[in-house]
Parts: sequence; structure tokens; C-alpha cells
Amino acid sequence: MSRSSLPAEPPVATPRRRDVPPLVDVLDGLRVVSIPLHTKFRGVTHREIALLQGPTGWGEFSPFLEYEPHEASRWLASAIASAWEDWPAPVRDQVAINATVPAVAADRVASVLSHYDGCRTAKVKVAEAGQTLQQDVDRVAAVRATMGPDARIRVDANGGWTVDEARTALSRLCAYDLEYAEQPCATVEGLRDLRIALARQHTDVLVAADESIRKAEDPMRLALLEAADVAVVKVAPLGGVRAALEVAQRCGLPIVVSSALDSSVGIAAGVALAATLPQLPFACGLGTVNLFEGDVTVERLVPQDGVIEVRRPAVDEAALDRWQALPDRVEWWIQRVHACHDVLIS
Repeated sequence: MSRSSLPAEPPVATPRRRDVPPLVDVLDGLRVVSIPLHTKFRGVTHREIALLQGPTGWGEFSPFLEYEPHEASRWLASAIASAWEDWPAPVRDQVAINATVPAVAADRVASVLSHYDGCRTAKVKVAEAGQTLQQDVDRVAAVRATMGPDARIRVDANGGWTVDEARTALSRLCAYDLEYAEQPCATVEGLRDLRIALARQHTDVLVAADESIRKAEDPMRLALLEAADVAVVKVAPLGGVRAALEVAQRCGLPIVVSSALDSSVGIAAGVALAATLPQLPFACGLGTVNLFEGDVTVERLVPQDGVIEVRRPAVDEAALDRWQALPDRVEWWIQRVHACHDVLIS
């Protein structure tokens, strides 16, 4: 993509001030749940999620606990958008889904994959702190052995490698026919340098950007520097379905829609985004409900025969009661909503 073909201004990932409902209305429909996970993921065994009910339904506010208000406010904007606005009209009625394999031992891979009905693509977590490259290789090898030669495999390093580490790791992992490597390095410049290094050593692996889009003040910088082949787009960190759609349209790269360990409420927003894209060449990372031991909807939004149908599942009041967080955690989330709301209206 040429520099002249890019927009002059980056998209706005948070709603305009007049679009933010009063805090009292946001808190009026607030419920907070804590749902256990089958496998530790991102260092947690329970996922805390705040849910907002508004005029058009439910929205999910679940930024990870370490995120400060400036970053977490985009997630609140997304929850508000889902609860107060209609989503764009879909162009497809189902979305292909990838399985997600956490940084588990190789002998647990088959058990993890058994939760993903019909999925023919797997995203494998690598570069986990405290683990070795050999453990990553063994895990990816186990995925290939379990899923067979026709399956697609991608790896996700969450920015955990330096350029040299990524180049070395991918030169070994590409033996398992990788679809792409997601966020192998932490910075946009690192991704750009890695693409150049991989081309020089004839390592045929595409580079996908995730954090470099969802955590960037200017997501378009990725395209300006030609730092990636694929863009991974998440609804919540970009401020909602319509804001994420704008980023997807403007970045000029093939899109993968992914989730951030969401309940079915958050997954529905991701599916809504994927359903609006004119082209969807890759399976989407929207199957993470399978990592939960429970959910908050009557019917879980999980892949069936490798796809998720485009729909908005009904929230189950009994499930909200079952998984309700402890009072001190509810109060913590109320204060977090308050702080993020202040950011949105400032």
C-alpha cells in the first residue's frame, strides 16, 4: 500500500461526548460476574466481566484488570455501543472460527482441541514467560499431529519475542506450515524489521498485528510502515463494532476478527463485526467461550461444525446470579466504570 493512498487522520476509537449516556444510566444496568476457566489463560483462572444493559440489549465491559482508565475506557465505549446502538447489517449469516490453544504442555493439546467442534484452524499461544522455544515447538507439533495436515495453524506470541528471537523461532516453527505469526514482536518497528528479516532468510510466514492495532493511538501507522500482512481486529479495545469496522476498512489489510476472552455477550459483538466485512479470508478468533466453565447466556455462542451463527444470544438472569462476583469486586468494577466514564466525557 502506498503512503498516498492512506487517510490523513486516524479513526476515532471512542464515541463522541454526546454519544455517552449519563453515568447513572450506565450503572443502572450493571452486573458483574466471575467465571472460572478450564485452563489458566493470561495468568488468570477466573474471568471477571462487567455487563451493561441498555436500550438495545447487553454490552460487555471486560478490560483486563491491569489496564488503566485511559486504555480501559475504549472497552467501556464498546459496551455502551452494544447496549445503546444497533449493529451494522450483516453480509453473511455465519463466521468460521479458529480453536485457541493456550500455552499448555504438548500432552494437553488434544484435550483442549476437543472442545472446538469442527474447527479446522488453531491459534497456538507461544513465547509464554518462563517457557522455552522447545516447549513452543512441541505444542505446535502436537496441534499439527492432532488436527492433521490439512488444518491451518497460526501462532500468537503477544509481542513476547525480540526481532532476533522471532526470526529464530519462526524458522523452526514454519516446519509445521504456519498460516501466520500474530504479534511476534511488541512494536510496529519490530514487526516491520521482522518482515524484512524473514524475507531475507526465505522464511515464508505472514506477520499479523494485534496489539499494534488495538493498543495504538494511531492504528494506521501499521500500514504506513508496511509492518504487517494481516490485521487482527478486536471490537472492545477499538470502541465498538462500528469503530472497529472503520479501522478494518481503512487499514487496507486482510482482517481477522478476534476476541479478548469474552463471554457470549462480547463474542456476539465480534461476530457482528465479522459478519459485516466484505471479505473474510481467515477463520476468526471468536471461540474463546470454550475456555470458560460457564457463561451468561441461555445458549452459549460457541462454534458448531467450525462456525458460529450470526445472532445475539439472550442473557440468562439465573446465570448472572450464579456467577455473580463478590460484593467487594462489584464495588471495584463500579469505580472502574466511573473512572472510564470520566475519560469518555472529558
